[in-house]
Amino acid sequence: MARIKIAIPQTESLYTTSIPLTVNFINYGGHMGNDAILTLCQEARLRYMESIEMSELQFHGHSLIQADAAIVYKAEAFRGDNLEFELFMEDHHKYGFDFVYLIKCGDKEIARAKTGMIFFDYEKRKVSLSPLYSINHRS
Repeated sequence: MARIKIAIPQTESLYTTSIPLTVNFINYGGHMGNDAILTLCQEARLRYMESIEMSELQFHGHSLIQADAAIVYKAEAFRGDNLEFELFMEDHHKYGFDFVYLIKCGDKEIARAKTGMIFFDYEKRKVSLSPLYSINHRS
């Protein structure tokens, strides 16, 4: 498998938050487990949404679900580390957009992640059009 590459947008981040790495994120190797990143990204994403008085169920008047994810690990992180998450939004399309996460501990880059978010109608149980698409679409 070719290495996944996640570029960090050359724009200012939407939101930054710090999350301490607790024992529940540590694996038998004594460092952060690979499964922890998506949980920590969701926490960062929820904090961002709360900061703009929204949620995954009410984001610009619609619900969001995560359709896919990619992670690139750069360095180990350990219990007690304070991870800083920078959150970016990019690649707006007809049904959603991507969140990009830059995860650092001090000056050390720990990981990069990207989650594809799509708008979803829970009553109809189907994907819905993005209310942000017309705002961010470039012809």
